[in-house]
Amino acid sequence: MAKTVENDLFDAALAFVEDGDDQDTVFKQVSDQLLVAGAVKPDFYEYLSEREKNYPTGIDMSVVNAEYPNVAIPHTEGEFVNVRKIVPIRLKKPIEFANMIAPDQKLKVSFLFMILNNDPEGQANVLAQIMDFLTTSSAETLAKLFGADDAATIYNVLATSFKK
Repeated sequence: MAKTVENDLFDAALAFVEDGDDQDTVFKQVSDQLLVAGAVKPDFYEYLSEREKNYPTGIDMSVVNAEYPNVAIPHTEGEFVNVRKIVPIRLKKPIEFANMIAPDQKLKVSFLFMILNNDPEGQANVLAQIMDFLTTSSAETLAKLFGADDAATIYNVLATSFKK
């Protein structure tokens, strides 16, 4: 069994299932909830949206497994957040993100791993941990995560499967 991740990287209250028609709507819905929870600063939404436009975070998962949905890893600079967390967000319907590697390519994304990191030195490390999770987890684990319809299941899968 995989080691359970440190409790401070995931928070059951910061796992979401969202029903937005586009990136802006989902970013606003989640940002508002993160602000209420005290996880981000008031200008987080604005800077998150701006950074995604300039530095897209969509990832084509077909290179890992054609059965997996595409994901995105949106984030912004640490000065706009108060905590160090990964916020998993399952989208009820896919929304468009630009590909991180080929920004002119648009991807339909169904799952977000939003990084909140108030430690600027740790951003690359958290991104590497997410990529490691996506490329080394069993198909069964990822199917359970990507197929989850509720935030509690998403949190439980990640809390028990995400390696330090």
